Amino acid sequence: MAPNRDRQPRPTRRRLLAAGGTVATGALLGATAPAAAQSSDFDGWFDDVDNYDGVVDRTGESEVTVEVGVDNGGQPYGFGPPAVRIDPGATVVWEWTGRGGSHNVVAEDGSFESELVGEAGHTFSHTFESEGTFKYVCIPHEALGMKGAIVVGGGGGGGVSEPDYDGWFDDVDNYEETVDERGNSEVTVEVGVDNGGQPYGFGPPAVRIDPGTTVVWEWTGRGGSHNVVAEDGSFESELVGEAGHTFSHTFEEEGVYKYVCIPHEALGMKGAIVVGNISGGGGDGGDGGQETPAEGETGGGSLIPVPSDFVGWFALVIGGSLGVAVTTVLGAESYAAYRDHAASEQAYVGEQATEAVEQEPVEEIDGDYDPLGTAALVAGYFVLIVLLWVFMYFVEFIGGPTITG
Repeated sequence: MAPNRDRQPRPTRRRLLAAGGTVATGALLGATAPAAAQSSDFDGWFDDVDNYDGVVDRTGESEVTVEVGVDNGGQPYGFGPPAVRIDPGATVVWEWTGRGGSHNVVAEDGSFESELVGEAGHTFSHTFESEGTFKYVCIPHEALGMKGAIVVGGGGGGGVSEPDYDGWFDDVDNYEETVDERGNSEVTVEVGVDNGGQPYGFGPPAVRIDPGTTVVWEWTGRGGSHNVVAEDGSFESELVGEAGHTFSHTFEEEGVYKYVCIPHEALGMKGAIVVGNISGGGGDGGDGGQETPAEGETGGGSLIPVPSDFVGWFALVIGGSLGVAVTTVLGAESYAAYRDHAASEQAYVGEQATEAVEQEPVEEIDGDYDPLGTAALVAGYFVLIVLLWVFMYFVEFIGGPTITG
């Protein structure tokens, strides 16, 4: 992209923020002078960036795309992904989503700067020749955490490629790629983050770590009760809905460890931990590693649904009691009706036998009685009550709305 050096002087960041992000009248195009290398330490740069989940490894690619105007704490003021690792000589293309008004991309050291644009599909590119960490912001929305960084070179994995998950993430909307967290001794994955507009996701869903690293899953409190269960059975948490609850597991052996939240697996609540430099087909993880239950955790969750709180047990007891009571009443009434009908029929037959000499017109009993129809009606009521009972229990189990709140 050709640089435009006839730029108007831009106002200070404080004045732009005080003016509410007023659009600048002059076009601000980026200079293509060689970028100066910076420290690889972010030094708190992403402390107020909610959508930051680590550095995404894009080494080995000649061109990398970063979206401008993605979700960041529920508002479209973020870069996606906010932190990317690339090789020297690679080109980063920022592409506008059209959300959140006008944005720009401005390097902290002034080495590149885009114009202020709100049009969807607009792009700005910059080629990074020197190694280092290059921080940048959207000036109007910097105070809202719209910040990013490009890490050039220094990759610890030798440019490993994305593992082949064999369709594991096909129905996981919040999966983009594996986040590289190698070099960290402890990594946090949130439980109950946005996934296709619903709080049934892990964040990030796929993470690459070094052998010996501990992964800590932390519950957000959204979406009801969740658990973390390995596909190969190597780790399993209890079923919990409390915000701030944690469960951890240390991975000692290389491999790909897939896991799910069992109640919400059908909604795409799945994740994977990639241990080591697994590329392409990779391999399934073994059963190595040590599971560390969180404080107060009594053991692994069960595949059999069990209420995890008072509300769940209350719904189960009340629903079950009502179902048993209604079924008992219907059964008693059905039996009484059948018994009365049998008695009437027997009396009628006896009367006809004693008065056989006098042939009188047969008087039909008022109202036809259909035993099969009555039995079918009773069975239908019973099935309805059972379904209502199951609905109350399992809706509460998956965290959906119930009459009990």
